[in-house]
Amino acid sequence: MAQRYGGKFSPDKAGRVPKTGAGQSGPGQPPFSGKRRTKAGGRINILFFAPIPLALRAFQQEPTGLAINLAAFGILMLAAWLTREGLIAEEAYDARRVAKRPAIPRKIFASVLTGAGLFVAGLTANDSLLSPVIFAILGTVLHSLAFGIDPLKDKGIEGIDSFQSDRVARAVDEAEKHLKAMTEAIARTNDRALVTRVEGFQRTARAMFRTVEEDPRDLTGARKYLGVYLLGAKDATVKFADLYGRTRDQKARTDYEALLDDLEKTFSARTEKMLLDDRSDLDVEIEVLRERLEREGVHTD
Repeated sequence: MAQRYGGKFSPDKAGRVPKTGAGQSGPGQPPFSGKRRTKAGGRINILFFAPIPLALRAFQQEPTGLAINLAAFGILMLAAWLTREGLIAEEAYDARRVAKRPAIPRKIFASVLTGAGLFVAGLTANDSLLSPVIFAILGTVLHSLAFGIDPLKDKGIEGIDSFQSDRVARAVDEAEKHLKAMTEAIARTNDRALVTRVEGFQRTARAMFRTVEEDPRDLTGARKYLGVYLLGAKDATVKFADLYGRTRDQKARTDYEALLDDLEKTFSARTEKMLLDDRSDLDVEIEVLRERLEREGVHTD
């Protein structure tokens, strides 16, 4: 369904220009702040369409050719799916300052499967194995060059206790599930201004995620925000989307936007407090180091 465009200075259906905070991504935050162009776009869609001729050709051949072509089609479709999932996982890895490498190297598997799929497809070309082998090598190499390989090492966890980092990763993953559910629910309203407003709150929430990832000690104070508050925000969004989709109740919309404003202020305040606490810890470390230097006879200004 087509969605009506809405922006900072765009009027609503009644011709009124919304006030600051209504249908926007929050004070001082541009609508596209923190967003990146996704890598899982046009090139991935081509991978899903490319094997279709194999499926069409399969039903024009004898049973052996039918089986070989369908097998090649299935392998290449699996490779395309793994490539897309690998790029999505890589984007999530790049978005975090502290992250572990993907548990499954999807893009590497996809490159191997692409070569395997082309090898199987080449078996129907002629009786020689040379052509299928060449297809397999070229497919594997070109796929790796086009889409790269998966991140193979952890990022930003040097000096961080692995147990604490695992706790943070689980908490952030659970919080991201709540944000994803909010996105899916608010999309049902087909209201671009509301979608943009929810995205603004999500950027504020993710700023807290990144702060906790950088210093896992902050998880204790942020746990209720990542858990209880986001769970409540998700439930409220789901209920609002169902109600607003049926009735277009403006009072319900106003109350929901006020809730998002309150949540955004609360999350921002907590994130700022965590950053101030980190600064205080740094000041203490500097003072301790200066005292040690003075005891060693090194005087600092």
